[in-house]
Amino acid sequence: MSYAVAVDIGGTFTDLVGYDRETRKVVLTKSATTYENFVDGILDCFTKAGLTPAQAQFLNHGTTLVINAFIQRRGAKAALVTTEGFRDVLEIARANRPDPFDLHYQRDPPLIPRSLRFEVPERMDTFGKVITPLDMAALDRLAETLRAQKVEAVAVFFMNSFANPEHEEKAARRLSERLPGVYVTCSTDLTREWYEYERSSTAAANAYVGPQVNTYIRRLEDDMKTRGFAGSLFMMGSNGGLLSVERTCRQPVSLVESGPIGGCIGAGAYAEQLGFKNVVAFDMGGTTAKCALVEDGRFNVETIYYAGGYVHGFPIKSPVIDIVEVGSGGGSVAWLDSQNRLHVGPRSAGSTPGPVCYGRGGTEATVTDANLVLGRLNADRFLGGELKLDVEGARRAIGELAAPLGYTGEDGLLRLADGILSLATVTMAGAIRQVSVEHGLDPRDFVLFSYGGGGPLHGAALARELSIPTIVIPPAPGNFSAIGMLLADARIDLSKTFTGILTEDAMGAIQDAFGAMEAEAAASLRKEFGAREVVFERHAEMRYLGQRHNIKVPVGGAGNLGAIRQAFERDYKRRYGHSDSSNPAELQALHLSAFARQQRPDLSSLLTAGAGRSEPTSRRIYFKEKNGFVDAAVYQRSALTTGFSAQGPAVIEEYGSTTLVGPSDRFEVGPLHEIRIHCDAK
Repeated sequence: MSYAVAVDIGGTFTDLVGYDRETRKVVLTKSATTYENFVDGILDCFTKAGLTPAQAQFLNHGTTLVINAFIQRRGAKAALVTTEGFRDVLEIARANRPDPFDLHYQRDPPLIPRSLRFEVPERMDTFGKVITPLDMAALDRLAETLRAQKVEAVAVFFMNSFANPEHEEKAARRLSERLPGVYVTCSTDLTREWYEYERSSTAAANAYVGPQVNTYIRRLEDDMKTRGFAGSLFMMGSNGGLLSVERTCRQPVSLVESGPIGGCIGAGAYAEQLGFKNVVAFDMGGTTAKCALVEDGRFNVETIYYAGGYVHGFPIKSPVIDIVEVGSGGGSVAWLDSQNRLHVGPRSAGSTPGPVCYGRGGTEATVTDANLVLGRLNADRFLGGELKLDVEGARRAIGELAAPLGYTGEDGLLRLADGILSLATVTMAGAIRQVSVEHGLDPRDFVLFSYGGGGPLHGAALARELSIPTIVIPPAPGNFSAIGMLLADARIDLSKTFTGILTEDAMGAIQDAFGAMEAEAAASLRKEFGAREVVFERHAEMRYLGQRHNIKVPVGGAGNLGAIRQAFERDYKRRYGHSDSSNPAELQALHLSAFARQQRPDLSSLLTAGAGRSEPTSRRIYFKEKNGFVDAAVYQRSALTTGFSAQGPAVIEEYGSTTLVGPSDRFEVGPLHEIRIHCDAK
C-alpha cells in the first residue's frame, strides 16, 4: 500500500491523516505535540496509525514552528545589512500610533537589535539605476565583524532594490561565501514591492527563523528517510498552497500561518462540492480558534501579515490567507484578575500539562474542563478512549474559581462552567465578525463550517451568537486541517510594484508585467513539482487618486480597461459603502498566483459513510436555555448513514471531536457524510 499522508502540528495535538488511493482506505490519528522535538510527535502518529514512513508516497506537512518562534521570540541571532543611512528603518517603522488612547503604548521591539544592524555604501534610484556602487571592500570587512559577533543569520535589505536587485544579490552571495554555515537571505527573494519598512521587516523575520526552520526540515527529512521514506516532502504554505522543501528553506516566513491553512482549503473544497457559495471556515483547536471566509470556493489571500497583531507586532510582506486567530481553544485557561473578573485565555495549558481533566499535572481550569463538567464530553471515550478524563479534577479546578466570585454549591459550579463557555463564545464570535462584518459582509449570509477538536462542540452556540442559520460539521473534524492538506495544490505567489493611473495607455504594460511573472512562476513550478499544467490568478492593488490605502482587486480575465475599472469600483463599494466613478483609479502593485494541480482524493471516497444505524444512548447535559440538565441522545457518528436526521438535544461522538446539537436544533447527515445542523429548527 502507498499512502498520501498529511501531518498538522498544532499547539496541543499533532494530527495525521493517511489515504491509500488504490484501496481508498483512510487512517487518522492524534498524538500530543512534542515541543522538545516535533518529529517525535509525528513518528508517534505513524505508529498509532499502524503505518511506517516507507508506506508514504507523499508527506504534506503544516507546522506552527514559525509563528511560535515569533511570538515566543525564540529565533536565531540575526544581523541586518542595509544601505548606508537606513540602519533604523526597522525602529522607525511607520512612525504611526495604532492605539492612540494607550498612554503607555509601545510597539514590540524589532527582531534584530540596533547593535546588530550594519550599513554599507550603495544606492539605486527608484528606476533601478546605480547611483553609488556597492562597496565590496566594506562588505568584506563587515563579514569579519559578523563572524566575530557569532551571528547565525544575516538579512540583506537595500533601498530601491525592488527596482534592481543586483546589489542585494551580489551582497548575499559574497556574505554566503565569507560566512559558511550562516543563513543568508535578501529582501528581493521574498518580495519585489517598494515599501521599505515592510521589505526590511520581512527580510529580518526570514533571517530570524531561517536557521531553525532549515534545521527542523532537514531533521524531518533525515528521520523519515532513515525509516524508509522515499517519497516527496511538501510544506503547507500560508498562501494555501504546497511549497517545495527548497523554496521553504529559502523563504521560511511563508510558513507563518502554515498550521491552520489546511482547514481553509478543505472547507473550500467541501463547500464547492456541496454547493455552498459562502462559508465561514471555523477551526477551534486545543490552543487557539481560527476563522476565515470562503467565497465561491475561494479564500481571500492578503499580501501582508502582522506577526503579533497590527497594533504591537511587525509586518511580513508574504501572501497569507486572511485568517483571524484568537486565544480561545479547548486548553484556554480560565482565570481571575486582581478585581476578581473572569477571563478565558489567551494563555493555554497546551499539551503539557494540558487541561486538569487530562490528569497530567494541570491545575488551572480550562474550556475543556468546563465542557466536561457540563456533561458535553464523555470521560471514557475521549479520543476514542485513548485518554480517560478526570471529572472530579475538573470540578475541583472550576470550584476554586467559583468561590471568590460568590458562586456556591452545585448550581454555582455549573453557572461558572457555563460562564467560561460563554466568554469563549464571545471571543470567537468577535473573530468571525472581524473577517466578515469589517469587510462589509453579513455573517448571516454564510454557512458556519465548523471543525477542529472543539469546533463542533461550540458551533451551535457561535451560530446563535451570530444569527447564522446553518452549521456544517465535516467528516473527521478533529483531523480536518490535515485532510485539507491532502487537497492542496502547489502554489507560488509573485508580486511587483506597478504605479500609475489606470488608462488605456497603461494596459499594454500591465499585460507585459503579468506575462513576465507568469513565465517565471510556471518555470519554478515545473522545476519544483514537475508541473505540466499551470493555472494563474491575477490581482491588482488599486486606490483612487490621492488616497493612501489600497484594496486588492481580482483582475483575472479583465483584458480591458473597463472591466478592471468595474472590478475595482465593485469591490471598493462593497468594502466602504460608496464609489466614485469620476475619480481616476491608481495602480500600486500587481500580484500573480500560480497553481499546479496535484493528484487529490475524491471527497466522496475520502471518508466512508456510516456502516448502519444503532440505537442512541442517553446522557444528562447542561443547557443554559433549559436552566439545567436535560436528557440528550448520544450517537456514534460511525453508525449514522446518509439521510439520517433527528431533533436535538443530542451529542454525536467520534474520534477526535464531539458535536453538540441544541435542544431546539435539528441535524441531518448529508451526501458527503457531513452533519448539517439547522439552528432553532421547529
